[in-house]
Amino acid sequence: MTTATGSGVRVSRVRPEAAGGVWQRVAGTMSQSHLAHAPEWATVIRQGYGHDPLYLAAEDDAGSLGLLPAFIVRRPLVGTIVTSMPFLDGGGPCAGSATLAAGLVERLVEEARREGAGVVELRCAQRLEIAWEPMEHKVNMVLPLPPDAATLWGQLDRSVRNQVRKAERAGLSVEFGGIEMLDEFYRFFAARMHDLGSPVHAREFFRATLGAFEHRARVALVSKGQTPIGGLIALAFKDSLVVPWASCAKEHFALCPNMLLYWQTIRAGCVDGFRRFDFGRSTRGSGTYRFKRQWGALESPLFWYTIPVGCRESLPAGTGGRTAAGLVGMWRHLPLSFTRRLGPHVRKYLVH
Repeated sequence: MTTATGSGVRVSRVRPEAAGGVWQRVAGTMSQSHLAHAPEWATVIRQGYGHDPLYLAAEDDAGSLGLLPAFIVRRPLVGTIVTSMPFLDGGGPCAGSATLAAGLVERLVEEARREGAGVVELRCAQRLEIAWEPMEHKVNMVLPLPPDAATLWGQLDRSVRNQVRKAERAGLSVEFGGIEMLDEFYRFFAARMHDLGSPVHAREFFRATLGAFEHRARVALVSKGQTPIGGLIALAFKDSLVVPWASCAKEHFALCPNMLLYWQTIRAGCVDGFRRFDFGRSTRGSGTYRFKRQWGALESPLFWYTIPVGCRESLPAGTGGRTAAGLVGMWRHLPLSFTRRLGPHVRKYLVH
């Protein structure tokens, strides 16, 4: 169904599989598009967690286009929400004008109401011209990449270079591959999430990600001798190499495996011609913020909107956040084997 606004904007709900080619072209050419706008997520999130996509496309009288990806997350007890985009740092409308973006948001709220949702969440890289004010406590951390890795190495802070060299002197090395490395990566990722008191993503979520992005996805493992001790997943989008997930074994932190892992991934991105290395989001002043900042990463603002839809049977999105916070202390004390089994069943509803 297509709806028209008084400003001449026509908005349609589309099937992601039918809109893939057009979606790819629009997301790939608009400056404000983020990894979250890649069409592959329609398959990944549906396959990994079973959430239903709610994808919108818009066009105005001048022929300008816009798109807005979102998912319907039906949470037990705390109610349904519509999020753009769950589990990712970005989302929101990607459009050629503020009018198109506002039209997309208006239609998304209408669709959310029909689906029985109580809240719409948008994670945007730009401030929207809508009635709701965003939260601005999160920032994306992005490192501009020069044309060659030697220049990049010279730009790094001395302490960063020293930590990378320390890892190399300790016999650590980094290897890149694909889905064949997933099990090793997941072992460290699951253990680290347990240490942090956070339910772990499903292995199938990562498998679906690597399968959908194909050659634009890579897994990196850092090893001591022949023994892996950590890893990350990197995804390519436009001129950016993005690292949404990374973990190393805590017993090896003194050897700086994270520093070598990130340096070799950044270096490979530079060699491959990427212009930006995206560390992902952080809260200003947090430990992860300081880790990314030491590399010379720059802040890019994020605007997170929470729009009430008004369905009484659904509780606000913040309820889910309080539930997540309450799990942290308990989760750390549960056996790792138990949290690896249970974690994905909880994580699918924790959309942040």
